[in-house]
Amino acid sequence: MTESTKNKKLPIIKTILGQVKDFKTASFLTPLFMLLEVAMEMVIPLLMASIIDDGVNKGDMRHIFLVGLAMIGVAFVGLFAGVMGGKFGAKASTGLARNLRAAMFRKVNTYSFSNIDKFSTASLVTRMTTDVTNIQNAYQMILRMGVRAPMSMFIAMILSFSISPRLASIYLYAVLILGVFILFLAFFARKFFNRMFKKYDKLNNTVQENINGIRVVKAYVREKYENIKFKNISGDIFKIGVQVEALMSAMMPIMMLMVYGCILLISWNGAKMIVGSELLTGQLMSLLTYCMNILMSLMMLSFVFVMIMMSSAALRRVTEVLVEVPDIQNPENPEYNIKDGSIDFKNVNFGYNKDAKEPVLKDINVSIKSGETIGIMGGTGSAKSTFVSLISRLYDACDGEVDVGGKNVKDYDLKSLRDEVSVVLQQNVLFSGTIAENLRWGNMEATDEEVRRAAASACADEFIDRFPDGYDTYIEQGGTNVSGGQRQRLCIARALLKKPKILILDDSTSAVDTATDAKIRKAFREDIPDTTKIIISQRITSVIDADRILILDDGKVNGFDTPENLLKNNQIYQDIYKAQTEGGYGDFDEKGDED
Repeated sequence: MTESTKNKKLPIIKTILGQVKDFKTASFLTPLFMLLEVAMEMVIPLLMASIIDDGVNKGDMRHIFLVGLAMIGVAFVGLFAGVMGGKFGAKASTGLARNLRAAMFRKVNTYSFSNIDKFSTASLVTRMTTDVTNIQNAYQMILRMGVRAPMSMFIAMILSFSISPRLASIYLYAVLILGVFILFLAFFARKFFNRMFKKYDKLNNTVQENINGIRVVKAYVREKYENIKFKNISGDIFKIGVQVEALMSAMMPIMMLMVYGCILLISWNGAKMIVGSELLTGQLMSLLTYCMNILMSLMMLSFVFVMIMMSSAALRRVTEVLVEVPDIQNPENPEYNIKDGSIDFKNVNFGYNKDAKEPVLKDINVSIKSGETIGIMGGTGSAKSTFVSLISRLYDACDGEVDVGGKNVKDYDLKSLRDEVSVVLQQNVLFSGTIAENLRWGNMEATDEEVRRAAASACADEFIDRFPDGYDTYIEQGGTNVSGGQRQRLCIARALLKKPKILILDDSTSAVDTATDAKIRKAFREDIPDTTKIIISQRITSVIDADRILILDDGKVNGFDTPENLLKNNQIYQDIYKAQTEGGYGDFDEKGDED
């Protein structure tokens, strides 16, 4: 649960029922068939009593035969109703689960970075899988058992009192006692389930981190540590699970004690009533059948309560995702045309947490002309990545204004803006599929020639052509079957395919050697001269030929000038330059690595 929703009343029922949509008919038919099944079950004990009292005791074979046929017919109707109830119940619950997952996935794709920061990736995965499955099971149980059990109890109780109020009152008291006990158990079970889901989030996060960072784990020989961490978390889930099961296991013996106690009391008192001619044998059998029916229905109802308690936490977690309002949205009348790649920061302040004492970016005033090549340098934590994130509205400035093409970025249609501002982030992400499919993420309509040209500009053709399948080479999820440098070049090629007015490289050539880096910069100058190029780098050679370099220090502009002027009058740039050039550029592979 996020801080913003921890104490917030969520429209849980409204949100969930809104996802039933085209499965409303199945949701309506399921309880109807359950009611028909219950009605048939309630008729059978009456028919059995009639066979015994009016057929067997009186020796009327014709009555036995006719009532027997009626029982068979009733049984088949009940069977049909049960099957149809199960079919429609499954359709309604699985349909709800499908719609919930689809709605959550669509919603997450509308989130800005600040929205995504509120939920961990592992938590979102748990909500879309485990939580939705629990909701699905609870919904099906409510439609079937939630209708069947109380209705069965109600009808059986009425019929029992119509036969013998004295005997029926025995299990009326039993029902009241068990009902209080079940509510008591359900109340405590809910607390355990809330704790369990949080542990599931933590477990999934550990698994995800371990798998994504398996190379680091092995490089540092940390398998034992990771195993212990996983064991501790799964052990916590085990302990909570044992506590829940121990709590629930108390239900069955108490239930059985009440069932058999009622049977004994009804049999004892019923036998005396038969002897005293106050009750018929068939009626006693009907009462015993109704007794079992009532108490079994109560047991089923207890399982429904448990499922509701289990799913209540899941319902809240899923609703949190669905009602989360994206921080960044399209304006009412968006601008679609972006004139050029000029960028202006006007008195910009930004903080990830609006309540933070000090913003991350402070009083930024920067003007960049269209077509310029701008380098950005600064120490770790100087807010370089944050600075460029404001240009494509991955985040919004808290104060001030960011203009692109002479207009506030908040006035543009988001898709139009992000199509013209192409960003290669620090974390290079490739998706499972061929190289060509990955590159076409930048432009789904790109021709084969355009794909090859973009790959050549990013110097990616050098290694693609050496693969046996070339551009049809399959990339594993996350690009694990290519090296860091190859991933970077593929991501740059993907960004170039968009033919943007602004290209942002966020430390995106750190894994390539200086010779390849120089080739990429040369291709930029020749192939996209009118595109504004912003290059974040810790390496002087990557920005040495930029038109101007922006120096950031602790979220503030420390310098913004040509490399020559900065070398004369900016202390931070001088220190970086000396550290990287006095002993040579430091790259030993002038021909370019193949990694």
